[in-house]
Amino acid sequence: MDHTPIIENAGQELASPTPATQPLKRRTERFAPQHTRILTKFFSPGGQSRMKDVIERILELSQEDVVRELDMVFTDFAHRHRRFTESLLRHYRQVSGLIPHGTEVSRERELLIGSYFTHEYSVSAAAMFNPSIVPHFDQTGLPPGAMRFIMSFRATGEGHISSVEFRSGMIDAAGDLHFDPASSFIEMSEVMIDESFDKRLFGLKLREIGTDHELYATVLEKLNDEFTLPQLEEAIRSIHRPRRRMNAGQREAIEAVLWLAASNYTVTFPAEHDISERVLFPISESESRGIEDARFVRFVDDDGTVTYYATYTAYNGVRILPQLIQTTDFVTFKLLTLNGGAVQNKGMALFPRRINGKYAMLGRQDGENLYIMFSDHIHFWYDRTLLARPHRPWEFIQIGNNGSPLETEAGWLVLTHGVGPMRKYSMACMLLDLDDPTKVIGRMNNPLLAPNTEERDGYVPNVVYTCGAMLHNDVLVIPYSMSDYFSGIATIPLADLLNELTR
Repeated sequence: MDHTPIIENAGQELASPTPATQPLKRRTERFAPQHTRILTKFFSPGGQSRMKDVIERILELSQEDVVRELDMVFTDFAHRHRRFTESLLRHYRQVSGLIPHGTEVSRERELLIGSYFTHEYSVSAAAMFNPSIVPHFDQTGLPPGAMRFIMSFRATGEGHISSVEFRSGMIDAAGDLHFDPASSFIEMSEVMIDESFDKRLFGLKLREIGTDHELYATVLEKLNDEFTLPQLEEAIRSIHRPRRRMNAGQREAIEAVLWLAASNYTVTFPAEHDISERVLFPISESESRGIEDARFVRFVDDDGTVTYYATYTAYNGVRILPQLIQTTDFVTFKLLTLNGGAVQNKGMALFPRRINGKYAMLGRQDGENLYIMFSDHIHFWYDRTLLARPHRPWEFIQIGNNGSPLETEAGWLVLTHGVGPMRKYSMACMLLDLDDPTKVIGRMNNPLLAPNTEERDGYVPNVVYTCGAMLHNDVLVIPYSMSDYFSGIATIPLADLLNELTR
């Protein structure tokens, strides 16, 4: 398999003093934007009328011309994609309904039509930032004291559309990081809208959305306790007929019902392909402009079951929507809505286990302070408690979390970010009580990490940020982004941090 390097100057360390403590070291690994990693996407040149015009022109070609044009397409593009034929056929099927009824279409012509409705997209051409890191689900066959890990990144391409990319590697007993090479291929997933929906939970979310409650009730009355998307669509059609002239509010309510159903879906990738080939690209309307800032956490339930969750922000160009990713193997991912009045802003981060029988999560509902929430159900969050306000000049504008808390013997270690003068982002830590994390038992008076001269210039200047760190052999490993452009890694002994937080 052809591979391209994803890091430069790997393995060395840059001694760079930070405002709070000397032991923090910036390593020289760099994860930079890569314009050569591309996938195939559906392309629409315009509305149905224009699409029909394109198809008619292709149908007028002789079979000989079709074969010649298709050969050129495959010569130019097939070597750049692992499943090129499948992509063209998938996009052909999306427009096949525009072909005149009864028209016979050869396989070559299907592929050529598909090529006209396909374009290449460079997922991370603009930025590779806001990383998180978690222990890998497979820890077999490693040297003593080593740990395999998975990193996620917010990758941004044309149109500032954000998706999630992955890398993998190993950290050895001495703390050296070894990264697996990234594949030169990258591809979209197979998408499935959730097979069934829970009527009670679906209704709770509809009430939260608002608008036409009477119409919602009418739709739900026609559904069983568990229902499928086709059954939901049939229920909507059944009330559509007697209400041929629906007002704007009713139309908006129906759109909200279908939007909610489409926001819960499952994607899957070929298990034999490398993890670096998998990209979570926006699928639903709610995230059409980006899947932003995924904070992954390895969650261990009370019965020992391990599930990887990631909170993220769905953005459609107008509004944001807190969402949840769920996976056990990083092959199949469920993307689900987070619900409740306590999840109305960015920066949600789950604790890695239940606390006193409840799920726990950090968030920044008001865009300024840091809150903590507890819930019996991972998808619904209603109650919140103020955890911390800005208290130092470098965080006077806002304070937020930088990923899921990490459990230590001294307490829950929480990486935070603060925004100060000139919208400069810095990172710090706080310590929460293990049994009652509403209690802050330690907080840094100075930043742990602030942008230096090499990190302050980028798409958004003067920002260092992470979406999740990892502990290994009593060392905190912090992947972090620099000015929303590229990413690096810093490390610091846990003992130094705890001394700072507890003295």
